[in-house]
Amino acid sequence: MTVLILLFNAVSFFLSLWIVIPAPIFSLLPLSVGAPEISHWLVLTNTIALLFTVFRLKSLPILIGMIFALSLSLIPIAQFPATAQQASSAMKSSLGEQRVLPGFRSAPFVLLDAFRGIPKAEIRQTLNIPVAQSDNVPLTMNVYRPMRSGKNPAIVMIYGGAWRAGNPNSNEEFSRYMAAQGYTVLAIDYRHAPRYQFPTQLEDIRTALEFIQQNADQYEVDVDRMAIMGRSAGGHLAMLTAFATDAFPFRAVVNYYSPVELTEGYNNPPFPDPIDSRDVLRNFLGGTPIERSDLYRQASPHQQVRSNLPPILLIYGGKDHIVESKFGRGLYEKLKQNGNNAVLIEIPWAEHAFDAVFNGVSNQLSLYYTERFLASTLK
Repeated sequence: MTVLILLFNAVSFFLSLWIVIPAPIFSLLPLSVGAPEISHWLVLTNTIALLFTVFRLKSLPILIGMIFALSLSLIPIAQFPATAQQASSAMKSSLGEQRVLPGFRSAPFVLLDAFRGIPKAEIRQTLNIPVAQSDNVPLTMNVYRPMRSGKNPAIVMIYGGAWRAGNPNSNEEFSRYMAAQGYTVLAIDYRHAPRYQFPTQLEDIRTALEFIQQNADQYEVDVDRMAIMGRSAGGHLAMLTAFATDAFPFRAVVNYYSPVELTEGYNNPPFPDPIDSRDVLRNFLGGTPIERSDLYRQASPHQQVRSNLPPILLIYGGKDHIVESKFGRGLYEKLKQNGNNAVLIEIPWAEHAFDAVFNGVSNQLSLYYTERFLASTLK
């Protein structure tokens, strides 16, 4: 029994450390991403471990260790109220009173959902729709729709993956959730680096947008009420698409933790840098900023900001060690300087790709404000 208690305590202590320790290498990234998002579970396990220590182990060093672990697991919970208040103020400042529709999240964090998962509703889905064949690479699209028929506001979804991996199945839980809220979600595809370098990806997105417009009736898309959204590399491509001078007239843009200033990202990578950011950028753009300065500029959403852009929601993790949150703040400031309507939400405990844990602390917060942002701009 003592051995099992020690093992239980050690695992709980080890996982809690990753709430504050950044991943030094890619293989450890799931720990630093996931630990803050399951902090409610860690509070529970650390509390149990603490009780085991007091009543069974009776060891002062272990007791101190478990108190430390419990304090780490409480960090997201302690920071949550102020973060939610700041997010609410940012939303109200930019959008006024938001529309709250039936089926919306009741609160930025629901403890029951954190343990059981966010309930799923029935939807219609059509997968692997052929969109184009580009250089013998098939490009497909997934469509997620509510059960009721009729035209819906639409969300064009672009997946992340450092421009070199991923497919339209990515973030399916989010796509299904938004479809249940009354949207047609169109998860599109693009060719990957390093074989296909920028701006190939933008060409593929344009091809997908043309396909969507041509088949809007079939997929129940209201082309007058469309948003574009992406995460990481996908958010980067979504912004470049929406910021173009000849862009489709999207009604909203949603960007989760995407790179926005690629030259600065190359010259000053995060530390630690678990994905080797410079290698990723060289693969995407075919060289360094010195070698491809114009291309780095063209591929940086920060450099493409202009006036009269659609409203944009920016969500970044304060502990992101792939795309640092300072880039999101810089983009937000430039958008506002150019007279655009923008909302910035920074989640202080969150790492990159925090929403991989769909019912986690950060994604519940993000989902709460994302659905309200989209309802205010599309419905």
